[in-house]
Amino acid sequence: MLSMNNITVRLGGRTILDGATAAIPPGSRVGLIGRNGAGKSTLMKVMIGELEPDDGEIEMPRLARLGYVAQEAPHGDATPLDTVLAADVERTALLAEAETCTDPDRLGDVHERLLAIDAYSAPSRAAIILTGLGFDEEMQNRPLDSFSGGWKMRVALGALLFSQPDVLLLDEPSNHLDLEATVWLENFLKAYPATLIVISHERDLLNNVVDHILHLQGGKVTLYPGGYDSFERQRAERAAQLAAAKQAQDAQRAKLQDYIARNSARASTAKQAQSRAKMLAKMQPITALIEDPSLSFDFPSPSELKPPLITLDLAAVGYAEAKPILQRLNLRIDPEDRVALLGRNGNGKTTLARLLAAQLAPMDGAMNTAGKMQVGYFTQYQVEELEPDSTPLEQMTRAMQGKTPAAVRAQLGRFGFSGNRATAQVGTLSGGERARLALALITRDAPHLLILDEPTNHLDVDAREALVQALNDYSGAVLLISHDRHMVELTADRLVLVDNGTATEYAGSMDDYIDFILGVNQPKGEAKPKAKKDKKAEAERREQLRQIRAKVSAAEKQIASLQARVSEIDRAMFDPASASGELAKLTMSELSRRRSKIADELAEVEADWLENNEMLETLE
Repeated sequence: MLSMNNITVRLGGRTILDGATAAIPPGSRVGLIGRNGAGKSTLMKVMIGELEPDDGEIEMPRLARLGYVAQEAPHGDATPLDTVLAADVERTALLAEAETCTDPDRLGDVHERLLAIDAYSAPSRAAIILTGLGFDEEMQNRPLDSFSGGWKMRVALGALLFSQPDVLLLDEPSNHLDLEATVWLENFLKAYPATLIVISHERDLLNNVVDHILHLQGGKVTLYPGGYDSFERQRAERAAQLAAAKQAQDAQRAKLQDYIARNSARASTAKQAQSRAKMLAKMQPITALIEDPSLSFDFPSPSELKPPLITLDLAAVGYAEAKPILQRLNLRIDPEDRVALLGRNGNGKTTLARLLAAQLAPMDGAMNTAGKMQVGYFTQYQVEELEPDSTPLEQMTRAMQGKTPAAVRAQLGRFGFSGNRATAQVGTLSGGERARLALALITRDAPHLLILDEPTNHLDVDAREALVQALNDYSGAVLLISHDRHMVELTADRLVLVDNGTATEYAGSMDDYIDFILGVNQPKGEAKPKAKKDKKAEAERREQLRQIRAKVSAAEKQIASLQARVSEIDRAMFDPASASGELAKLTMSELSRRRSKIADELAEVEADWLENNEMLETLE
């Protein structure tokens, strides 16, 4: 069993982990989650021994091999295939010994061990892993230094997976992956035979791979059984219980304070007042779960334009003259379209996005755009290029030159930068906050088309859900490139596959595409293309989804409130002395009648919640 015992870590005078304690059952698959900046990577560094805690300790199973991707990407003249094979240290050492060993008995032992660890099939297994991560045969045999940093990190991940440690630790493993490699990784991890702890904000991975969620909040960790959806349900129940308990404790605290204030001065009651003061001092405050009020995305609505916004007619685009990356492009984007680009990294998705954003001109064919169309184009580079010594207010003021301070503040407020957050240095912001600032900057002119290239890399699960909601509420068109399948499924109405030097409409659903990636459930004959979705119907569907989600959210809040009221009445019935306010004046029969009435209301709200959830599942 892997145990965390009272782990405390302080960095730069700030407490990151505060007595974190949990026990991970052997063979578990654990998703380590928490808001950006909560300390997930810090906790993982403590697990691997890279960081010494100020207090507490990590207990690992005896002789367990720990596996973790190093921060530094591999480099040199070695090939990806050789690098992955070298990760099996025992196999490498045995093969080297077999070349030089002259003792027949020892040589026999070496070959016997090589057979036992299946050493001779290793090149095939390594190639399968690299293929899944996006390396074709030619790429597997190129020098490492011919690849970008992101591809080198894929090699590092492949080497770690190939080594099969007893405890596999992964920190955001899909950040350098495209959708295709992410789906492959998810299926690989499903079959992983040992303990797995993964930091991830990928909802699908957390639902399909892990069997426990380790939630880090306020320096503490809590272990929940099940995947992410199960965790969300349990967290909502816990929030309702905490709210009810806090309400009861606040009432008891007020009652004690009132008694002390009224009776401390009188000699006859001073001792009782002193006793209650001690009781009050020992009372540990219950803290309700805190939601981040700054978690906000609100895209400004663009002015109306007649369709189409953009048309491509046999267009070609690339970077070197006479060497187009994509050709024969025929594409039309209308207002309110929701388009997701599919295809492996390197196939040209970003190139097509840059063409549509007018950052590249067509080499051939034609591209026509609506005259007054504004485009907001988000890339990871914009997040990295924000000025660390400046503030959101200063950067937005420069970007919105000529606008009033109120207009600048309003745009920042749409993305959660109000009050002190607007004047904090960008260098002190979390990755998610910087991504929100970049989105605020590119949407300052209310664009008619949003082009988002991997917008979720710095966002935690809650922030991704907020972004999905904002995109569904946005009245302009969206072009999305993302490895987050959950976001694509909830946002896109049209799928465009970028492959073989061109881009074509993909007739199937996301489930069909995932099956295509994995090579399962494929038709034997030629599949009939599905009819193109009616855009008006899709827009109506998005609006219906938005309304139903709002009803579900409102019902959940009402359920929590009603449950808290029932709990308060139950406590008043069980311990009349603890009742406060109006409840203290009611008789037992009146309390019973009130509880029955609230319970009936709760049942109705729960029934509505269930009905709306079923409608939501059907529409999604």
